[in-house]
Amino acid sequence: MLLSEDSDLWRELLKGDPEPLVREAIFAVAEDQGFAVDLDTEVSVTLTDDAEVREVNKEWRGKDKPTNVLSFPMAELEPGDEPGPLLGDLVLAAETCGREAAEEGKTPSDHVRHLIVHGMLHLLGFDHETDEDAEDMESTEIRILAGLGIADPYAESELSVATDGNARD
Repeated sequence: MLLSEDSDLWRELLKGDPEPLVREAIFAVAEDQGFAVDLDTEVSVTLTDDAEVREVNKEWRGKDKPTNVLSFPMAELEPGDEPGPLLGDLVLAAETCGREAAEEGKTPSDHVRHLIVHGMLHLLGFDHETDEDAEDMESTEIRILAGLGIADPYAESELSVATDGNARD
């Protein structure tokens, strides 16, 4: 796992070093999906601010706005496919993540872990374009998050991370 922390906002939002939280979420997805990060597969995570995510979102997706998480897969995978050595990149925006957590009544650390799990699943070929795909992705997220001690994020709120910045869209 490669972690780049481009904004001091993250340490403030998460009340400390974000690396253990990021690592925990990534490894939970890897364990659930049956592969080893750092040994078999590498993922890059950039923690930055809304301004940077807005620029990346505009450049790569044509959407001139910040979003919570952007996922950039290195390969076209289907759920269940074995990932190659380079899985892809995740980019998260601190202000958006913090605002969403507050609006949804969640702790920032739980919300960020959810977004990392969500983004990782996009890297692994999951999406939410159809109702069936969305149900499969959400049930996988719920299972992984439960293993991290995080309540079902879809049961608690009408809001969904389905508005995320999946670069596969």
